[in-house]
Formats: sequence, structure tokens, C-alpha cells
Amino acid sequence: MRKYLVFDIGGTDLKYAIINQAGTLIVVGKTPTIKTSLPAFIQSLQTIIDQYATAINGIAVSVPGKVQHPEETIQFGGMLPFLNGVKLADYLKTTVPIVVENDGKAATLAELWRGDLKAVNNGMVLVLGTAVGGGLVINHQLVRGSHDQAGELSFMSAGSTFAPTDMYGAKGSAVGMINAIASALGLPDQNDGPAVFQALTTGQATALAIFNSYCQQIAGLIQNVQTVVDVDRFVIGGGIAAQPLVAATINQAFDQLRADSPMIEHTLTRPEIVTSRYHGQANLFGALYQLLLTTEERQYA
Repeated sequence: MRKYLVFDIGGTDLKYAIINQAGTLIVVGKTPTIKTSLPAFIQSLQTIIDQYATAINGIAVSVPGKVQHPEETIQFGGMLPFLNGVKLADYLKTTVPIVVENDGKAATLAELWRGDLKAVNNGMVLVLGTAVGGGLVINHQLVRGSHDQAGELSFMSAGSTFAPTDMYGAKGSAVGMINAIASALGLPDQNDGPAVFQALTTGQATALAIFNSYCQQIAGLIQNVQTVVDVDRFVIGGGIAAQPLVAATINQAFDQLRADSPMIEHTLTRPEIVTSRYHGQANLFGALYQLLLTTEERQYA
């Protein structure tokens, strides 16, 4: 059975995996994302490619920023601005096909392939990570938009301006929420997610106040999007989605939002809000699905 090397390039970590065409995870690993320069970043990818070169039939990459298809050119690059205008196939030494996909769209493709949108006609994925990624599905098709930028939820305003601090990229950042709680608790590592969720589970008041406010922001984002797209299900993704408390608290905040506004509650049908089946690995599986769809592996859709 064919095997593929898949990368998920994040603002904090570079995740990688070997996955076969049936969607079975064989190898998984991660290393800190190199942010210093494009050559150093490319070398970090090449080192992993060289390790598995003889065992793979293709390479799929989930990236921040917009991706122009079919050229597979990255635009903007999100947290890694040196990726702007880069076509990875021009830099990586390999003989196998390389396909690149935006991270939010990759997470959505994973849910379409084998996840919580497989049996849903209209849905939305929200990826809560360094910023807020997203992907919209209408009539069981990923919506890319006229400029390949549908679902860029980080650029929606959560305040009165479109300053970076007022946009959902900041307000809805799971990393920012973890950092804020860790700082408030005086934790030595501000990225210590397990310690933060331990505090939340035990009911630490300061941690809960920050977390509940964060979940209210996400509930507000869901409501704003739902008024436009009217989907059946929102899927919450990202690493923190593995914590049951996340979807449960977002659901509670969403119910409270509706209860506080009878017009919304009585007029607009409530969508489901569920946890991603893939959690922090969705981008890996979705990037692979895009590779399969782009090559001759369509029978695995």
C-alpha cells in the first residue's frame, strides 16, 4: 500500500507523519518550526524527507497562508512571512509529487474525508491554534472562494476596529488563551497546556475566568458566521479540541448567547457544535486527502 510523508507547518511546531492511502497513521513526530530564514526552514523539511525518501510515494504539506492551486504557490505565509511566493517543489529535493494546502482548508478536508463532516452537507470547521483557521463546506464541497481565501476567520473583527488586537486571530487564539492563563497562574512555561487544563479541571477561579471569556469569544464567532452560512454543524479543531472541556464550554456559551437574545433563539436554528475527530492531527490527514484528490488516488475519497 502506498505511503505518504505529510507535513503540518505551524507557528510553533512542524509536525510530520507517514500515512498510507487508507488513512492509517504509521509514523508521527514533530520538531520546533524554524522561523529564522527560508534556507534554514527548507533544510528542516529536507532532513525529514531524506529520512523517509525511499519509503514514500508523495509529499503533502499543510501551511499557513493562502495557497494558489494548481501551482501550489504559498502566498503571505501567516506566521512565516518568508514563505510568501514560495513554491516548495522548487526548493525540496525529491522525485515524488508535492501538494500544498492551506491549514484551515486541510483541517476541513480531513473532516470531509473521514471525520465529522463526512455525512454532513453543510458544515464549518474552526481550527483553534496560534490564530483561528477555518473551512466552509457547502453541498459537501469545500468552498475556496474566488481568491482561495474563504474561511480566513482570523481576519474577522471581534471588536470595533480591524486592528490586529481586535481581530479573531488574536481574540480567538488558543495559544494566546493558554499563555494568558499560564501567566496569571505564574507557571514557569507559558505554553504548558496540560498544566493549564489541570487548573481548569480542578476549578481554579482565575483560569476559569479567562477560559470562559475565551469560549464566549468563540461562541460569538460561531454565531456571526452562522447568520451568513446557515450550516448544520460546526467542528472545533486544533490541539485544544482534544480536551472535552473545550467543546462543552463553547456549547454552554453558545446556549447562553442564544438565551440572552430571544430574537436569535426563536428565529435561527441552532447548529451542532462538536469536537474534531482528528484534533491536532487534522491538518496532516487533510493535506494527504488533497494529495490523493490531486493525483490518481480518487478512489479513496
